[in-house]
Amino acid sequence: MTTVTDRSVLEEATPRPPRRAVPLGIALLAASLPMFMATLDNLVMTSALPVISVDLSAGVGDLQWFVNAYTLCFATLMLPAATLGDRLGRRRVFLAGIVIFTIASAASALSNTPEMLIASRALQGVGAAAIMPLSLALLAAAVPEAKRAMAIGVWGGVSGLGVALGPVVGGAVVDGISWQAIFWLNIPVAIVAIPLVFFALGESFGHIVPIDIPGVLLIGGAVFAAVWGVVHGNDDGWTSLSVLGTLLAATVLVIAFVVREARTRYPVVPLRLFRSRSFSMANVVALGFSLGMMGAVFLLSQYLQIVMGYTPLQAGLRTLPWTAAPMVVAPIAGMLVGRLGVRPLLTVGLTLQALSLAWMAVIIVPGLDYIDVVPAFVMAGVGMGLTFAPSASAVLADMAEADHATASSINSTVREMGIAIGVAVLTAVFLAAGGALTPAGYADGLRPALIVGALAVAVGVVASLFIPARTGKTQELVAAG
Repeated sequence: MTTVTDRSVLEEATPRPPRRAVPLGIALLAASLPMFMATLDNLVMTSALPVISVDLSAGVGDLQWFVNAYTLCFATLMLPAATLGDRLGRRRVFLAGIVIFTIASAASALSNTPEMLIASRALQGVGAAAIMPLSLALLAAAVPEAKRAMAIGVWGGVSGLGVALGPVVGGAVVDGISWQAIFWLNIPVAIVAIPLVFFALGESFGHIVPIDIPGVLLIGGAVFAAVWGVVHGNDDGWTSLSVLGTLLAATVLVIAFVVREARTRYPVVPLRLFRSRSFSMANVVALGFSLGMMGAVFLLSQYLQIVMGYTPLQAGLRTLPWTAAPMVVAPIAGMLVGRLGVRPLLTVGLTLQALSLAWMAVIIVPGLDYIDVVPAFVMAGVGMGLTFAPSASAVLADMAEADHATASSINSTVREMGIAIGVAVLTAVFLAAGGALTPAGYADGLRPALIVGALAVAVGVVASLFIPARTGKTQELVAAG
């Protein structure tokens, strides 16, 4: 019986040589450029949010949905997009994702109401969901096996670079041109990327299996309902029928999703993978990490502008001690996984992140100088760098090779959902504590929000203690990149 989990990017790519000899650099550029565009847009808006808030008369709830509309669609549709690529052709679906993303970028730039921007960002997330998983599959098929591990390592570095540069690029463009330009920039990138994909990346197919559409709708609906309920909790009242009913609906949808996945022949999330303690705990780590840290980034990026008075570019540059540190630390952590094991690195990395948020919650007061938060920013960045490579190893440690693609995609989905929930939860705490988008009122709400973020990451710390320190595949995964 063929199952959805037979789609292994590395396994299926191996027997398919490229149509022609394509230089490695060209293949890397063709696969990585669209992926860089998609990851950049995950955080590129953070530096522009205060400006957009004024220009579109957007409230705090709207600002959340500018981010969450993207991440929710991105998270929910990654696994279905990979299945669709197996069926229709990976390059074909990859190109469709680029086109959708580009059209949505133009629509975002043309938006003149919060509702239009939210809808356009959701469509961007649909395109990104096809770009992210299929770019890796196409790259693996386009390079020789001997160079595949190195190419995948570069691909991962480019993804991290997109996250690190998002606030900086967004700030530079907003300062130099306008907030709309952060979306117009995607148009020339797509014009370059599409012919590169045709030239350097050959078409490939995977096992043709049905898409678990009910499963996708159930989990997507559950996360949307949960985020909607949290976003509206302060305005409508946490005991109101609309909020309680929505949160109850989210719970029912999650239960229905689990029942569906346990019974269907072709689940979008095979529950058998969670028999692995390493995989299960790695996903708890991913949820706690993304919920706490990314929710904090959403609030802190605005703090630098609203309270400290920096321009969008100045604020973006000042996030680099945090967002760029993983680019230095993550490769070192990757080399240490084989020697030290997964658990020590993950535990130390997550502990540093939790402590950094707690530290900021203590020191943030009106009149605080930027230099005072730099040590906490560096601590958070180092902690993130120590988390990335070990968590990836933990996800795949006990997986059969045929399950690598599905396991990795599930973990990516959990992280993106964590971002959406984290932005909603930490903002709800911010507002409930009297936080306001003003210099005088921001710190009051930010401190308790950061404490909640620290507690979420602390859950990841506890989960990391239950991950086996070493597995039989640790050395093999490190050697494979």
